[in-house]
Amino acid sequence: MSQTSVKIVRFHETGGAEVLKLEKEPLPEPLKGEVRLRVHAIGLNRAEVMFRTGKYLVQPHFPSKIGYEASGIVEAVGPDVDKKIIGKKFSTVPCFDLGKYGVYGEVAIVPAFALAAYPEKLSYEEGTSIWMQYLTAYGALVHYGKLSKNDYVLITAASSSVGIAAIQTARAQGAISIVTTRTSKKKKELLALGADHVIVTNEENLVDRVNEITQHAGVKIVFDPIAGKGIELLAETLAPGGTLFVYGNLSLEPITPFPLFAALNKGISVRGYTLFEISSQPEIRREAEKYIYNHLQNGSFHPQIAQTFSLSDIVDAHRYMESNEQIGKIVVTP
Repeated sequence: MSQTSVKIVRFHETGGAEVLKLEKEPLPEPLKGEVRLRVHAIGLNRAEVMFRTGKYLVQPHFPSKIGYEASGIVEAVGPDVDKKIIGKKFSTVPCFDLGKYGVYGEVAIVPAFALAAYPEKLSYEEGTSIWMQYLTAYGALVHYGKLSKNDYVLITAASSSVGIAAIQTARAQGAISIVTTRTSKKKKELLALGADHVIVTNEENLVDRVNEITQHAGVKIVFDPIAGKGIELLAETLAPGGTLFVYGNLSLEPITPFPLFAALNKGISVRGYTLFEISSQPEIRREAEKYIYNHLQNGSFHPQIAQTFSLSDIVDAHRYMESNEQIGKIVVTP
């Protein structure tokens, strides 16, 4: 390939979306165990906003790359990587150091083990919109939560890509989804996306509505990325022996209380969780990828794309994510 330089997104300090800079660098070559992916689409994740602001599980080392999910064509491989994958289409599974292997750019260097095939019928935009959301939902609801037919699950922040994946996963398991949204603005679309019940938390009493829907049985699982003081109310919705999976801290509150009395009264569990528990264990990851691939193939899973931006508008794309207006995945194309 005659191209000698490519555009890559980096940031040199933590802060608002404006710290993201589109910079030129020499076309990078993959090292041992790595591949170079010609990027066709990038899926944005809330984790990357938190990484950019210095509030994520790992800290950036400047200048830092950024980005977990991309889809594209493998155009070069490093030593010890099968050359037969050159020219083939893959997307990336979040299972690597976010700063070292960020995928925002025209190309991305990623570990070969981060690649996963997805159904041919999916576009590049759809192919980059699957692993973070469906693996996160799979781990909590299927692998650990054992969600099954007629179980109730409460899904907060339901209009996010992970929330929508959880709605689809609950349906695939034969379970009944109860989802929350702050205002009625998104209610109609959440129902159209497959939610069985929608609770508008600014207008309705969460615990009363859950009791009404479940006939006071409570939910088997709460699936929550918000954390903070709202955890105490969520714990009240759980059935005896239920589990509250907390997989994020969108509230940004410094302390998340432990709901002691609900835990004592009902024997519930409150569990921190991220998809890295799934993506870092090869056997479990294979099971998860097969489950997701099959559901994508048969149409029971379908990624919802909220809006697509160009790479030159990466700052606007991050600002849109922070607006919380989107329903589904924000995608960027080089």
